[in-house]
Amino acid sequence: MKILVCGGGTGGHINPAIAVASLIRARRPETGIVFAGAARGMEEKLVPAAGFELKTVDVSGFKRSFTPSAIAFNVGAGYRMLKSRREALKIVKDAAPDVVFGTGGYACFPYVRAASKLGIPVVLHESNALPGKAVQAAGKFAEKILLGFPEAKEKLPPELQEKVIVTGNPIRAGMNVADKEAAKKALGIEGKLVLSFWGSLGAREMNKMMADYIKLESDEKPGFTHVHATGSYGWRWMPDLVKEKGVDLEKQPLIDMREYIHNMPELLAAADLVICRAGAMTMIEIAATGTPAIIVPSPNVAENHQESNARAMESRGAAVVVLEKECTGALLYEKTKELLADEEGLKEMSRAALRGAILDADERIYDELRAYWK
Repeated sequence: MKILVCGGGTGGHINPAIAVASLIRARRPETGIVFAGAARGMEEKLVPAAGFELKTVDVSGFKRSFTPSAIAFNVGAGYRMLKSRREALKIVKDAAPDVVFGTGGYACFPYVRAASKLGIPVVLHESNALPGKAVQAAGKFAEKILLGFPEAKEKLPPELQEKVIVTGNPIRAGMNVADKEAAKKALGIEGKLVLSFWGSLGAREMNKMMADYIKLESDEKPGFTHVHATGSYGWRWMPDLVKEKGVDLEKQPLIDMREYIHNMPELLAAADLVICRAGAMTMIEIAATGTPAIIVPSPNVAENHQESNARAMESRGAAVVVLEKECTGALLYEKTKELLADEEGLKEMSRAALRGAILDADERIYDELRAYWK
């Protein structure tokens, strides 16, 4: 039995693929698993770290702009796309998989197209509430299209909707529903806990706003514990900015600013409120842990899919959405206090998040894939 897993570009495309491949490896260790992605993509770091073989082609997405530099880049991207088709065809031929599992991103398309040419069945997975261009383009080659958000179905062309199965998005190990008070006790946290982060790198403008937020809470001392992850870029300058604003974090025992959150499953289980972006994996994890959220979707992503993810959570009653163009540190701080003061409202948001959670998504995807193994 062999499977080729393709996709890349962002964690929302790569991490679901790794989760499913890890389950396959655990259930059927004799299965040959090969990953395929784009050279210089995030997959070059994440996939080998998970213990899987990775093949790549030189391919890139297109810039949605008509500036001279963007036009020049797109000419090069078009050339790379044509060249990648030949390279992808060879990779798929050499792997000889029983099925190709594509998780989206521009890195996915050349492998899916090659599989179709070779008569190899394709199963796609879309993790976002707004299906990406790659999945929509590759959908015509697929036997099935698996969705992380049920809301995504109506945004696909009618001819692709017939192939849809809602499976949810796989989540990382340990990320599931837990007793909030027990999780707090294990972490040594008393009272309310607010968790904030903008991704592994950090978002500069949002971290600036969070510095204002930290200044307000240091002055008012509202009584909740706040853990904020700056991300790797933010850690280079944010501690100095907070200090310039007159905040001595060593004298603020309830404010914990760190570069990265290594125990995310435990902190999300304990948190009463999370302030975050709207990446697909973040959305599924706050749903899985039943954590109410203030979501500030990134406006700097393809097709504005983060706002679609955030609005899906908002429509369920699990989150409050604030657009970045309307956002300030003071606004986030006031909304935090407002939500934490409404105990019953927080409970209902938590219930709404859990109602939308699919905790066995990797099992569902595994079941769909194994129908094609010989």
